[in-house]
Amino acid sequence: MQDIKISLFQSSLYWENAEENLASFDKKISGLDEEPDLIVLPEMFNTGFSVEPAKVAETIKGPTFRWLQKTARTTGSVLTGSFIVQDGNDFFNRLVWMQPNGFYLTYDKRHLFRMGGEHHRFTAGEKSLSVTLKGWKIRPLICYDLRFPVWSKNVFRDGVYEYDVLLYVANWPAPRRNVWDLLLKARAIENQAYVLGVNTVGRDGNNVEYSGGTIAINAKGETLKKANDNKEEDITTTLSYEELSNFREKFKVGMDWDRFTLSP
Repeated sequence: MQDIKISLFQSSLYWENAEENLASFDKKISGLDEEPDLIVLPEMFNTGFSVEPAKVAETIKGPTFRWLQKTARTTGSVLTGSFIVQDGNDFFNRLVWMQPNGFYLTYDKRHLFRMGGEHHRFTAGEKSLSVTLKGWKIRPLICYDLRFPVWSKNVFRDGVYEYDVLLYVANWPAPRRNVWDLLLKARAIENQAYVLGVNTVGRDGNNVEYSGGTIAINAKGETLKKANDNKEEDITTTLSYEELSNFREKFKVGMDWDRFTLSP
């Protein structure tokens, strides 16, 4: 299987201003020196981490969706990130996986951040999402999901792993940055998979500070590439399937993983 190239965008965000954020990402993406297979944007990349969804929510086919569609088509890259979507009477922190051909899949954030009041205004997702990209199996998740290892758990059955890459898009505050760094590496090690974490920088409209920590980690828990702290920066990394397969074959911990099922 061929390697894949992924660009991770560590950005500051204009507070509750989708038009400004999309224009900003237009400039950043057009400035890429490489042509990645996948472009990853932060959680709520068009508004910042707002818990006032009635003010900024869009429909799934609204302006931000159309921007994703247009940008994926013009770049030839898959784009992913989350934004606030109103679906009927419910609001979701919804990740969209947008392909260049306009086909898309979605994941609704399962674990809503209670300490920030997200659980009062949003509806939690019920299903995980697995996507494929050039034969790679990828599991995208959102921010607070990182703290829940069962929801993130890989599965090894009949010689096949459920996913190869675990991806987190986030607005993870600076005071808990150490937790972000530790848990991303733990998830890579315990799931024998690459882990990608994309976070924001700067201060939001609630004066919450974000220090970054955007990173690509291999299945051994080693850092492949990392953005500079407190700086808007995009990083591009290439993931090697041969390297991952060789490590999994040499160290077959997946054969001894506990088996379990999730209940509501």
